[in-house]
Amino acid sequence: MSQSNTASLSLLARVPLWQQILVGLVLGVVVGMLFKSLALALAPVGALFLNAIKMLIVPLVFVSLVAGITAMSDSAKLGRISVKTIAIYLITTAFAVSIGLAFGTLFSPGEGMNMVASGSEEAKQAPSLVQILVGLVPTNPVTAFAEGNILQIIVFAIALGVSMNLIGEKAAPVVKLFDSLAEVFYKLTDLVMRFAPIGVFALIAGVVASHGIEVLLPLAGVIGVIYLASIAHMLLVYGGLIGGLARLSPLRFFRGIAPALAVAFSTSSSSGTLPVSIECARKNLGVSQGVAGFVLPVGATINMDGTAIYQGVLALFIAQAFGIDLNAGQYLMIILTATLASVGTAGVPGAGLIMLGLVLTSVGLPLEGVALIAGIDRILDMARTTVNVAGDLMTTTLVGSSEKELDREIYNSDNAA
Repeated sequence: MSQSNTASLSLLARVPLWQQILVGLVLGVVVGMLFKSLALALAPVGALFLNAIKMLIVPLVFVSLVAGITAMSDSAKLGRISVKTIAIYLITTAFAVSIGLAFGTLFSPGEGMNMVASGSEEAKQAPSLVQILVGLVPTNPVTAFAEGNILQIIVFAIALGVSMNLIGEKAAPVVKLFDSLAEVFYKLTDLVMRFAPIGVFALIAGVVASHGIEVLLPLAGVIGVIYLASIAHMLLVYGGLIGGLARLSPLRFFRGIAPALAVAFSTSSSSGTLPVSIECARKNLGVSQGVAGFVLPVGATINMDGTAIYQGVLALFIAQAFGIDLNAGQYLMIILTATLASVGTAGVPGAGLIMLGLVLTSVGLPLEGVALIAGIDRILDMARTTVNVAGDLMTTTLVGSSEKELDREIYNSDNAA
């Protein structure tokens, strides 16, 4: 290899990963807009990167959760962290849907559309509470692994980890095995992430080329409102909680999670971003393996702030498009339903669109409204997934800080990201 090539590679290695990913993101948008055929030809490269990320999800969730729980052998501490995690997720989700409603009211993206409801659409039946609770426990853990049922895998991992803590010294060899496996998967994630700039470039180029400007222009208003509400929620709620409760720099927080946000934006999958989120939490934010390994997998399943913003804005958008005025009770019902629905929304692309029907039904809005935004849902999915992942990492940081499980030297390091 020539001396000039070696120098170029050395220079590239010194550029932080999040900056490399950002460059790939911008270039992907440009190529997608200007060179559609080339962008579509790059689809296999993006799919390859996405497959590599998905490959890590199930084993990483399982081993990191078990390792995280065994690292917290104190059952009182585990219970405390669980309560903090769920409380933060529910509170920030309620804030998220409220911000969505506020932005929808302020900007009124659906005004003047004069749509007429036919009443022919029927709502899909949401699963009952009993069905959800019964479905938490896998009848066969192997099937749960094969199907990638993250919620069942989490339940099985928690049960296994708690059992290992209860038998104490006899479980020591298995605890060491899971600790080693966790480190192996963290390293594998690191290797996959080295290709993230190329993968993100190919994914974004394909999305832009596939959807095109002609799909975005008619509904540019609602896209803009959701993106603005998402940015406001991250800066005000997440940045405020990081600075106010944890007494940490919000700027360093957002810089540290930038690689995870870029992957979330390009893949539209909270679960798919999980390996990168764990990497960022440990290496950039200084959160311990125990806290990151427990809070992040749970968050990827139940924390859907971005989905809550999406549902809040779109409920107002659809009401305005059909000329329906909502009262205070309906606003409260949207907040309650969207909060609970977002918890049950799977962390995969497009799931929010299904749950939107439940929110619309709860306040008597026409389900035809779902068809209005189906064409741009992938663009909206990118924003809401980014918020979801930022919320997971914010909660992990808060819990880690409150439990003295966060290394502030790593968090404040200039080289962390």
